[in-house]
Amino acid sequence: MTEAHLNQNNRDRQRINASDGYELNYWTRQLRCSEQELRSAIAIAGPEIIAIRGYLQAKRQRGGDDLVCA
Repeated sequence: MTEAHLNQNNRDRQRINASDGYELNYWTRQLRCSEQELRSAIAIAGPEIIAIRGYLQAKRQRGGDDLVCA
């Protein structure tokens, strides 16, 4: 995510805005998950990046059948 994009839109660096396609695209690449997985993680763990990372990591460790990593 570019610094200009964050500053221009006054984005909170600790949260993912699920309404922003740019952020979704960026974070799906960073977290190596699909958009659907990311949206599910946001719905369950909330929009904070640290919570989403923890949720996805726990799902991967459990071998979550419903989580398909890229």
